[in-house]
Amino acid sequence: MDIILVPGLWLDGSSWERVVPPLEEAGHRVRALTLPGLESKDADRSGVSLRDQVDAVVREIEAAGGPVLLVGHSAGAGIASIALDRRPDKVARAVYVGGFPAPDGAPLMAGFPTDGADLPMPDWSEFDDADLRDLDDEARQRFRARAIPSPASLTTEPVKLSDERRYDVPVTVVCPEFTADALRGWIAEGMDPVREFPKVKDLEYVDLPTGHWPQFTRPDELARILLDRAS
Repeated sequence: MDIILVPGLWLDGSSWERVVPPLEEAGHRVRALTLPGLESKDADRSGVSLRDQVDAVVREIEAAGGPVLLVGHSAGAGIASIALDRRPDKVARAVYVGGFPAPDGAPLMAGFPTDGADLPMPDWSEFDDADLRDLDDEARQRFRARAIPSPASLTTEPVKLSDERRYDVPVTVVCPEFTADALRGWIAEGMDPVREFPKVKDLEYVDLPTGHWPQFTRPDELARILLDRAS
């Protein structure tokens, strides 16, 4: 199966490096994406839009030889969900890891602080303890060293969705720093960030207790979850 991995903010395709090998060893064709603007710390992000990042994912979906398992982490879940809206006929299942599908009409990362054309990674003090679970000092240093600013346009460019066939595509939500029960509660309360979920016809929840970045803290377990859904 073709498996497309979309990283979240501040990360390039190499962030999946400990998840990819088990997927490839099982015979799957894996593409861990580096989105536009994340090529290097010094990349010019002034002209990079949300649409550019979504287009990059859509191109990979269209290039796949068959049905796609589309995986997005954190903000990458939002980007993946917009790409799904563009090509629902090509995606067999979407997996959102610590993230949610993007609602229509608002910027994906509204309210995040920016610096010119960059959306830089904030200080660790800005994250909740739950986000940082299992990410020790050494892992945080490695993360900080590899972190690349995301495009600031993600905080201003509104999401545009148009194809309700996206709700026909099965979705798995991997719940790391929050639980499946907590997510069900947010959905029941009608919270805005999760308002796409009630419309999904086949929605599955999987708990993976760790911090916000299971590709770093529990890569083997995350790979197993993906393998179980790649068919």
